[in-house]
Amino acid sequence: MGERNWKDWRPFVYGGLASIVAELCTFPLDTTKTRLQVQGQKYDQKFARLRYSGMTDALLQISKQEGIKGLYSGISSAILRQATYGTIKFGTYYSLKKVAVDTWATEDLVTINIVCAALAGAISSAIANPTDVVKVRMQVTGNETNASLLTCFQDVYKHEGVRGLWRGVGPTAQRAAVIAAVELPIYDYTKSKCMSMLGNSVSNHFVSSFAASMGSAVASTPIDVIRTIKNEGIPALYKGFIPTWFRMGPWNIIFFITYEQLKKL
Repeated sequence: MGERNWKDWRPFVYGGLASIVAELCTFPLDTTKTRLQVQGQKYDQKFARLRYSGMTDALLQISKQEGIKGLYSGISSAILRQATYGTIKFGTYYSLKKVAVDTWATEDLVTINIVCAALAGAISSAIANPTDVVKVRMQVTGNETNASLLTCFQDVYKHEGVRGLWRGVGPTAQRAAVIAAVELPIYDYTKSKCMSMLGNSVSNHFVSSFAASMGSAVASTPIDVIRTIKNEGIPALYKGFIPTWFRMGPWNIIFFITYEQLKKL
């Protein structure tokens, strides 16, 4: 396909498409993870019993009480988020890498990957923050409000203004930077190390994305639940680790395999 330059549009388009595919396939796990984390912030454990005892219990309860619609509450905003976040994140990452390598002609790819990934994660997350705010609210309420994507956007804007749409943008962008700085370099590093044994195959992409998801889950779980420490103590730092990992694992595997296949077109 020839040498790609930093102006190449393909990483942006392929990143967005692969992100949407991965989101559609794993969204019920994301809803489960969100419900588990939020319940600890809404209730004082001394006076109220938590609604969900764990990932499996949450998944079963949501399925039974709200059905598929409940599991996919907020999917419209999630797709919109990936269309922006995923497109910008992966396109920017690979474009920045190309510029950095060409400019400094360095072999220190690990450092370049980490810096470029962190920048791409923070920038894309900041831009897509409104969709993330709406997604979480739709997931938490489930079928209770039955509100559309547009209605949720309007509701946030009406009651909280522009600041409401970008609420938490600082911590969210920092989280995205940390995840990207771990996830993308691990994937690229593992993929390069497995090339001699597995080649540029689906097996290589599977192993590399699996490793990337483990790293990103370890890095992100404490950030996700930092607000629950006051009510639930230090062990709460890794509350939701299993659903986070099970969410990130399939998501990353589906994303990277889809992305790599799109690159071959």
